[in-house]
Amino acid sequence: MRIIILFALFQTQFLLHGQMTICGNKSYPPLTFSATVKEKLEIDLTAAKATYEKDVKNAEAIIWYGRRLAYLGRYDEAIEIFTKGILLHPYDAHMFRHRGHRYLTTRCVDKAISDFIKASYLIKNQKDEIEPDGMPNAKNIPTSTLQSNIWYHLGLAYYLKKDFKKAEKAYKECLKVSKNPDMYVATANWYYITLKELKKEKTASNLLATVHKNMELIENEGYLQILLLYKGGQNADALLDNLLKDSNALNNATTGFGLGNYYKLSGKINKAKEIFNKIISVNQWGSFAYMAAEIWTD
Repeated sequence: MRIIILFALFQTQFLLHGQMTICGNKSYPPLTFSATVKEKLEIDLTAAKATYEKDVKNAEAIIWYGRRLAYLGRYDEAIEIFTKGILLHPYDAHMFRHRGHRYLTTRCVDKAISDFIKASYLIKNQKDEIEPDGMPNAKNIPTSTLQSNIWYHLGLAYYLKKDFKKAEKAYKECLKVSKNPDMYVATANWYYITLKELKKEKTASNLLATVHKNMELIENEGYLQILLLYKGGQNADALLDNLLKDSNALNNATTGFGLGNYYKLSGKINKAKEIFNKIISVNQWGSFAYMAAEIWTD
């Protein structure tokens, strides 16, 4: 999530090669970076590659090399590295979690689901662990764990297939391991809209009651803002006006999708589709919100 938000915050100056999805024929525009971000990502990748080449069988080195490749948009190479890692470490849930993530990015949803399911078996009866961030937040405090990321991504994959029953099960598990406010509101957001799709109004209402405006967050304010909108603590039209006044209108895909989905669930389909179409017109195609907007514009 963080790397996509970061892309939107910097002035675009450098382009990487365009991406063609592995599973499908749709192409997407090149990723864009500022000079500062591009330099930092390349330095990190060079270091990760050097560490990997010293010991190509080391699990941690494999993971970080793959992650650094992905941050630069080299998803096909990242998937290849993670696949090599899986062959070497077939019982390491991290390998399946990270390859599954990049299968999601490249719209290989069924392959992603397969990886996340395998990862979910591998973490059974295991103690959860903090997952270090590749692009640290402002406080340099990781907000997600291995287990929360596995369930979170699995839930999203099912949501993208509109298999809301299976998405609900994944998000229910994810909520159990979402131990801090940032991860909690992110999970609650997707869990809530999944419950709404299933018409489980009471469960959705009970979930929403656990969210409040004074939650201390580091980075997921967008998710909280949308949850408060569902609670009646925000004005949807005013929120839309603020987004449209921004020179980077709807570049924040998280808030944009949340607002569009609010209108969709309220029965204002045309207004929702207008927002979804604006979201997919900008270069945030790797973000989860962008992916979700795509399924409602087909």
